[in-house]
Amino acid sequence: MAAVQTEFSADLVRFIEEWKRKPGSLIMMLHRIQEEFGYISRESAETLAKMIDMPMAKIYGVVTFYHFFKTTKPGKNRLAVCMGTACYLKGGQTLIEECESILNINAGEVTDDGQFSIDSVRCVGCCGLAPVLMVGNDVYGKLTKDQLPEIIAKYRN
Repeated sequence: MAAVQTEFSADLVRFIEEWKRKPGSLIMMLHRIQEEFGYISRESAETLAKMIDMPMAKIYGVVTFYHFFKTTKPGKNRLAVCMGTACYLKGGQTLIEECESILNINAGEVTDDGQFSIDSVRCVGCCGLAPVLMVGNDVYGKLTKDQLPEIIAKYRN
């Protein structure tokens, strides 16, 4: 198993030092940690707890309450299937099921090679394009399950 990278960059340390005494700043710091590492590892949360003198229980309470925060490393190519109302009604669940079938993993899991993960996400703000799939920052809208094999193939190695 690969070692978890937890050493914070100088920029991240500066950010935390700047924000740690401001009320309500925990979420901002957690967003910045996830931006740097792609998720919030236990080790990163422990480092943050020491830096801001906050109990781990409080940090994990916030991390696990908000759906946006990830506690496991996502795949290199994160497939985020929108399940907001419009996308759900127009076939979002079918897209998730097809992604699971193609990649042979369930939503919330990562392929053995670390290349792909599938996440069901809340509204991504593209309701007019429902149903929507995001791969990284790439947005694919008005999808049918038949389009997914070609889209996923674009991201294989």
